[in-house]
Amino acid sequence: MPFNTPTLADLRSALTAELEARLPGSDPRLRRSFLGALTAAEAGAVDGLYAYQRWMADQLFPDTAEAAELARWALIWGLARKPAVPARGSVMLSGTDGVTIPAGVEMKRGDGLSYRTTESRLVADGSAVVPVQAMDAGPGGNTAAGSALSLVTPIAGVVSRGSVTADGLAGGTAEEGDASLRARLLARIRQPPHGGADFDYLTWALDREAHGQPVTRAWVSPQELGLGTVTVRFMADGATADGIPDPTMVALVAAHVEAMRPVTAEVLVLAPETQPIAFEIESLLPDTPAIRAAVEAELRDLILREAIPGGTLLVSHVREAISIAAGETDHGLVAPVGNVTVGPGEISTFGSITWS
Repeated sequence: MPFNTPTLADLRSALTAELEARLPGSDPRLRRSFLGALTAAEAGAVDGLYAYQRWMADQLFPDTAEAAELARWALIWGLARKPAVPARGSVMLSGTDGVTIPAGVEMKRGDGLSYRTTESRLVADGSAVVPVQAMDAGPGGNTAAGSALSLVTPIAGVVSRGSVTADGLAGGTAEEGDASLRARLLARIRQPPHGGADFDYLTWALDREAHGQPVTRAWVSPQELGLGTVTVRFMADGATADGIPDPTMVALVAAHVEAMRPVTAEVLVLAPETQPIAFEIESLLPDTPAIRAAVEAELRDLILREAIPGGTLLVSHVREAISIAAGETDHGLVAPVGNVTVGPGEISTFGSITWS
């Protein structure tokens, strides 16, 4: 049976009636009376207590708990909020052959965001590709290819201004939000480990705290390669240019899954094979750089939400994604002409857009 808490108006009305009953002849309803002020103050205090009770009730259950209490619920079940991740990538610097660019050198972007070189590199053939990492974690460190980074402290024989390499600086992500943590927590509660159920493999693949890799999506294919086999594929969206994990990521996730799997299972952890989609859009209205960027962002988001290994991306959803781009009035979709279906082990990724 639900417990209905009274409103502030109901509380004040009840307190007024109580005073009238206990103090015959009094009139607490008068606007500036002492008793009127007293009922208003007491009603406000009681309403605050009811509000606190409602808040406490929400914290008793993980599906309604707020940030701090949600994090505590997660820790009880062995989960932790995923921390923010700094952007990583490489910068090309020009210089005199033989000069060493050491690790730990600070560089800045045009807006003042700082990066630090993570490994030393020797200038050869007039240039060096130096790995860098943002000094502050979060998506703000992600930077497009060709952007300029400059050395804070000059190095003799090295041009201070360099450019971000073709893959850009990527992988910077914000701290995990409440919605994502809550979803993982509820999945853990509803699907306790079963010693090798399909969702166990998903849990192990997505367990960033254990293997340290930026896994964002994962899929399990039981018996894909025969009886007793389990194939796990995953993506690292934002960590690489197209989200396809590199061999180092695959090896580390595979090692963790291998350590957790049942002894009878033969597990293969793989990166999906990429199948880039080349879009062609004509007669975009209005055709401006901002709206083109909005269309691209919507298409990338569609692929992120709906692309799965061996799956189909509906062309009607492609048209819808273009149509909901901010500012778009009309367009014509030239390609793809129909639904995009990929083979087993393949996944659709964003390729390019041709505007006509």
